[in-house]
Amino acid sequence: MQDVRYITVGKIANTQGRHGMLRILPLTDFPDRFFDMDEVLVLHRNKREILHIEEAFRNKRFIVIRFREIQDINEAAKYKGALLQVYREQAMDLPEQTYYVFEILGCKVYTREGELLGEVKDVIRTGANDVYVVEGEGRRKPLLVPALKTVVHHMDPEAGNIVVQLPEGLEL
Repeated sequence: MQDVRYITVGKIANTQGRHGMLRILPLTDFPDRFFDMDEVLVLHRNKREILHIEEAFRNKRFIVIRFREIQDINEAAKYKGALLQVYREQAMDLPEQTYYVFEILGCKVYTREGELLGEVKDVIRTGANDVYVVEGEGRRKPLLVPALKTVVHHMDPEAGNIVVQLPEGLEL
């Protein structure tokens, strides 16, 4: 499991107007969080800095933010592509038995019989349910495990373990 101290909640897609506002693509299930924040961490060119939010509003699928430290379009353009992050402690509370993707990545996946299938390398979000992309040694293609209660029998992201019962047709 990886040490996750920061959570990415948005990406700076572009500038907005001439006065230094930035168009943010939310990368969170809670985009309204930007309206209650005073500051955010900005990761750009492997450096993290704190920027203070003066104004935030919704514009189509984006959140537009004015930062105190950015006064014009030229300064704003330098941040294009940067990631907006919060500290792990600032993560929104989730319902019981619900996990963030970063908590699942790196977990070892076992069958109910104890056979190691591999490690979760990615999570695909579909309309119906998530799918865990599990890669293991000796396997040419990743195993795609549907994140359904009938398949996933036990999850312990803190310990880094997931126990599954593969549906018929997905057996190895």
